[in-house]
Amino acid sequence: MPSTPGAGAPPTASRLPSRWLYLRLTLVSAIWGGTFIAGKVLAGCLPPLLAACLRFTIASATLLSCLALTRTPLVRPAPGQMLRLALLGLFGVFGYNLFFFYGLQHIGAARASLIVALNPAMIALASFLLRKEALPPLKLAGVALCLAGAGLVIVGKNPDALAGAADGGGDLLILGCVACWVAYSVGSRGLSQSLGPLQTVTWSILLGTAMLWLAAWLHGDAGLAAIGKLDAAQWGGLFYLGALGSALAYIWYYDGIRRIGAARAGLFIALNPLSAVLLGAGLLGERLSLEMAVGGALAIAGIVLGNRASGPGWRGLRPSRSA
Repeated sequence: MPSTPGAGAPPTASRLPSRWLYLRLTLVSAIWGGTFIAGKVLAGCLPPLLAACLRFTIASATLLSCLALTRTPLVRPAPGQMLRLALLGLFGVFGYNLFFFYGLQHIGAARASLIVALNPAMIALASFLLRKEALPPLKLAGVALCLAGAGLVIVGKNPDALAGAADGGGDLLILGCVACWVAYSVGSRGLSQSLGPLQTVTWSILLGTAMLWLAAWLHGDAGLAAIGKLDAAQWGGLFYLGALGSALAYIWYYDGIRRIGAARAGLFIALNPLSAVLLGAGLLGERLSLEMAVGGALAIAGIVLGNRASGPGWRGLRPSRSA
């Protein structure tokens, strides 16, 4: 039985003032920046594919719990919607993680971060070509500032990032991450409008998690012996990755896409490297540099410029009535 339009959407989403929408997208970047810290806590204690399976299993349980607590039934999508949800799970959960983990076996994290920083530009381009979202000169300038800012933050943190060991195969795998995230971002808007962000994220993560477990089983990484050896900090890292980094952040990100489009919401991804270095400095004692500060300022300027150039201004955003 097809779902009813807007089922599962946050009840106050259509009345959310623009300043809170932008604040939530900023918090999404802060949460995703924190995933690098959680990843360091988990580094080496679990096979990467098993870690991804556990992360999204926790995300799935969190999302289903949210539905249960709010007494919101999990809708039964129409066949066409289910196919699109499966594609979102394939690209945004399964494909992204597979490309990312295997890419990091060939190139360093700093070099990978520089490639992943292409996300805002690629999302803007795909939104223009596929969704006919406006791409005026000021938005292009904002995207360029975001790219420059994110790159400067990464190079400021890792001066050897640009000189990292080149590996064509590894670079292509990380570019696969970018392609998957672009597909996940641009392909979601219609579903978020009809099903609501909560239902869209829940279904895509449930389906993507099933794909990850199948891949882990086929690869021989589904053994659970390593799970019993995790300490409290590592379990905390997993729950952060699953409950906050995957469940909550994905819902807020999709709600942003639903209301202002993938290109504008995607610009906030440029803050991820800045969030990561600030959290690393605060929690792990990592150093800060002038390059990081300048890069952060450029990324913020790019987000402001890109959003001001896209129709309504920061204070002029009108509520969506098509949820």
